[in-house]
Amino acid sequence: MEPLKIAIIGLDTSHSVALPKLMQDPEVQEPVKELKAVTCLRFPTPFQSEQGQDDRQAYLESIGVKVTRDFDEAVADCDAIMLEINDPAFHLEYFEKCAKLGKPIFLDKPFADTLENTKKIMDIAKENNVRYFTASSLRFDIDLTEGRARVEQPVSATVWGPVGRAPAGSSIIWYGVHAFEMLNMVMGAGAISVHGSEDMHGYVFHVIYADGRRGIVELSRNCWSYGASCRDAKGVTETFKVTGRVPFYKMLLVEIVKFFNGEQPVALSDSVEIMAMLSAAETSVRTGQPAPVYKF
Repeated sequence: MEPLKIAIIGLDTSHSVALPKLMQDPEVQEPVKELKAVTCLRFPTPFQSEQGQDDRQAYLESIGVKVTRDFDEAVADCDAIMLEINDPAFHLEYFEKCAKLGKPIFLDKPFADTLENTKKIMDIAKENNVRYFTASSLRFDIDLTEGRARVEQPVSATVWGPVGRAPAGSSIIWYGVHAFEMLNMVMGAGAISVHGSEDMHGYVFHVIYADGRRGIVELSRNCWSYGASCRDAKGVTETFKVTGRVPFYKMLLVEIVKFFNGEQPVALSDSVEIMAMLSAAETSVRTGQPAPVYKF
């Protein structure tokens, strides 16, 4: 079968290069041949300089991707869309433009910049009857998924990861999404409150679930590792570190292929809860009090 033709929207993130590379760079062993990036739309955001976008454009063009500043040209001949925009403040605007095309959309993390805009994206998708899903690549990491499979029903988990400094908007929402996605993958849904604090190293968040389970999320500055530890009611404990032994971007692309072929790799309700946890985390740090996890 011919690969699906993919339009990449956004060039302010490394994902706009990393994902097409795994699809079609001739230097990559075992590429994801089911997808082919054919176009990429670039536009300015606070998250990448023009020179940085120029460098990315040069690479994409070297592997056969046409880069344009014209939206209509970018989506004119594609089968599906990957919204790869680093600045979540642009997610609503471009999701709305793409939804009108009726083609399936992968919306790279985080869902949006605010809960309000998350709800607007959901409403737009419903109005246009468009399929979509959103996820961080970290939730599909092989070390995480294999470790989680060894604990039948976790009652508590600690997840750790880095927090970068966002050029605009919330750093917790922008970068904390990776660790909160990992928590959701390990613990499942049902979070009702988040209590967080900031210290010299970053942030620590205490997540309470409706059935009494507990999650801890640690976001650290200048420490670029991910991992998790979880245990069940019998005390069985598994600790696992994300090693990248299988690139998690490749694991993400495998899930994107499944999605474009009709599956739903992450339930929408889980994606909404992750966004609600992030919003609660931001609120709790600002107020110093536990914040409820909003339910739509």
